[in-house]
Amino acid sequence: MNLPAIAQSFVLHFGEMGSRWGINRTVGQIYALLYISPSPLCADEIVEALGISRSNASISLRELQAWNLVVLKHLPDDRRDFFAAPEDVWQILRVLVEERKKREVDPTLTVLRELLLREPEGDQDRHAQRRLAEMAKLIEQLTTWYDDVKGMETDRLIGLLSLGAKVTRLLEATDRVVSLGRTGRRTGKA
Repeated sequence: MNLPAIAQSFVLHFGEMGSRWGINRTVGQIYALLYISPSPLCADEIVEALGISRSNASISLRELQAWNLVVLKHLPDDRRDFFAAPEDVWQILRVLVEERKKREVDPTLTVLRELLLREPEGDQDRHAQRRLAEMAKLIEQLTTWYDDVKGMETDRLIGLLSLGAKVTRLLEATDRVVSLGRTGRRTGKA
């Protein structure tokens, strides 16, 4: 690998993390390389930078394209395909979350719903279904929240994240207002 020290450390780290995230090490390294590259790279440049085989680079690039994490680009007077990572980190986050939801959360929710529709054969099945119902409810709440949040403008998302624990105080204040509305009197709390 003939990369500057910082770039090499980042690429190597992403390769190691890739295996923990359920992707091939090379896929992680290629993505990291494309992310920090100031310009789009062709497969030959990726092969040279990472010291990997051309077939490994091609397979990994196809996987990244399937995840919508790389953009195919063409340069004037060059017939080769060039690849780049999206510039906006928020777009990258949105793509990653959406792809993971499609590949992991949605199928799990489908299975949970199907299992909840089955007629229980005994106490163990009824117990299992109660537990599965709790899990399904949680996942449905999270996906509903995700659907609400995913369309937010980036500035709004940044504002939401910057609230942190302040959200708790807002919810507590809302609870007090709702409580006041129900009782019709002041609670003495501010």
